[in-house]
Order: sequence, then C-alpha cells, then structure tokens
Amino acid sequence: MRTEFIEQASVTNVPLRILLVLVMLAIIGLVLWGMRRGWKGRQSRQSDIPAPALSGPDDAVYPVRVSGQFVGSARSGDWLDRIAVHDLGVRSRCWACVGQSGVWFDRVGAQSVFIPAQSMRNVRIDRGIAGIVREREAFVVVTWQLGGTQIDTGFRADDREDQVELLDGCMAVLAANA
Repeated sequence: MRTEFIEQASVTNVPLRILLVLVMLAIIGLVLWGMRRGWKGRQSRQSDIPAPALSGPDDAVYPVRVSGQFVGSARSGDWLDRIAVHDLGVRSRCWACVGQSGVWFDRVGAQSVFIPAQSMRNVRIDRGIAGIVREREAFVVVTWQLGGTQIDTGFRADDREDQVELLDGCMAVLAANA
C-alpha cells in the first residue's frame, strides 16, 4: 500500500483573510447590538405595565402541578407583541401550579409569576403566543389583567395529558371565581 502525501496549498493574502474575519465579527456585533437596542426600546415602551406578584399566598394549595416551558407573555389580542418587562417575555423551564388562589408559574432562571384567580379572564388552548407558533393545541394560554393591561401568558406542558390537566384546573378556577 502506497501512501502519498499531497501538499496543501498555502494560505495566500493573509491580511485579506484577517480583514474578512474582522468584517464578519463586526456585522455579528452590529446585529447583536441592534437586537439588544430593540429589546431595551420595547422595555421602555412597556414601562407602564406593573410588576406581577412573584408567588401566591403562603397558605395556598396547588393540586395541579405540571412541568413544561413558560413560553412568554404578550398583550391580549396581539400575539406578536411580546411583553419585555419583568421577565414576562423570557422563555424558561417551569412548573405550572394551579390552585383556588390562582396560577403560579415557578420558573427556573427567571422571576416566577403568580396570576391571582380574580385577575384571570379566560383560558384556552392555542397554537401561537408571544411570536411563537407550533402545532394545533400546543399552548395553554391564560388571559389575565395586570394593572390596566390584559395579558396572554402561554405555557407548554411536557406531556399532552398534563396540558389537559392544566387546562381543566384553570377552567375550574375561572368557574369558581365567575
């Protein structure tokens, strides 16, 4: 067996290659800067939205506990208008806990969110929330009142049966507070 070594072409015009790499890094930096500036602008436009409660009452009991993903929140009626303030637009792993006092999203890596039962307006299954679209019946969406703003908050359960359990629990809370 004969092995031949083929000589590779040497790099020519090293300064041009370095310049091209620097141009690409500058473009990536500009894109990231623009994204951050847009997010900060959205936060300043939404500064009128008050901070939500971070946890429910100390004596609250949550019979429904479902793991999944907190998808985000958007202004009700405009599923593309993601809420950027108070971590409401940040996707994160979480536990959705439903009790008679309301719905508590116990989040990992972001502020937890508690939706009091008296603030809940509607609950539904939807395919899109906060600029994210999936298959039919992908998200449980809770519509609630936060200050003067109606908000849709989406949650996607890890398991389809858990999603139905979460929806039923939220519907029961709505019915009890109607």
